[in-house]
Amino acid sequence: MTNNLRYFVGNWKMFGDFNSFKIIKRIQQFYVKFRTNGTNNKIILCVPNTLISFYKKKLNSKIILLGAQNCSQYKNYGPFTGSVSASMLKKAGAKFIILGHSENRMEGETPQLIKKKIKSALNENLNIIFCVGETINEKKQGKTFSVLYNQIKNSIEKKFNLNKIIIAYEPVWSIGTGKTPKFGELLRVIWYIKTYFKKQFRTKKYPKVLYGGSVNDKNIKEFSKQTHFSRIQEIDGFLIGGASQSSKKFIDIIRNYYK
Repeated sequence: MTNNLRYFVGNWKMFGDFNSFKIIKRIQQFYVKFRTNGTNNKIILCVPNTLISFYKKKLNSKIILLGAQNCSQYKNYGPFTGSVSASMLKKAGAKFIILGHSENRMEGETPQLIKKKIKSALNENLNIIFCVGETINEKKQGKTFSVLYNQIKNSIEKKFNLNKIIIAYEPVWSIGTGKTPKFGELLRVIWYIKTYFKKQFRTKKYPKVLYGGSVNDKNIKEFSKQTHFSRIQEIDGFLIGGASQSSKKFIDIIRNYYK
């Protein structure tokens, strides 16, 4: 087991209220004790916009960081009813933001729109968790790599601060289905994303790549085996959906990863 930095990112989606802070409090209490065993992690919870400021004021340490789940492509105030800018999220207390999630893509977000959102978020010095992934039909047609290629190429520019961008591979066919990629398949996808990104944008180091899609306390042990492979094939962390809405499930994922 290596001691490289691992990200455990919770995506609460449309879940939570002010009383849900008890979930974060339990995770924080657990991790205060757990991190003494030498683990090196970042715990990030991306919550609804309505909760960011409230949770930020109640968090009294830097153990858990808060993130948002999307933003407007517009950076200034304006006639954009229902929209929230990256600047507003930053002022509310967000440090990270999820962009390009497949659920937003299915609502009509294009790579060009996502690029504008990434640019706007980077201008506010937010850390980007950029989601990519193929549908089941694209997988069956052998288009996984070409889909990832186009999603990355059309949403990221060389002039961006690439050190602030984390890639989250979330196969659409895996989200909420209980199905996950086979071990060898996932190794190849992680390898492809890291090598392509480094070559395409001429970076000195490989990007951080997370895995997301039906991650739970049972299958996390299989994912932890990635750490026995080369750095270029390692999963750098996890984007966790429904399981992050429960302190027990989220804690068990972290605990079982290191068993």
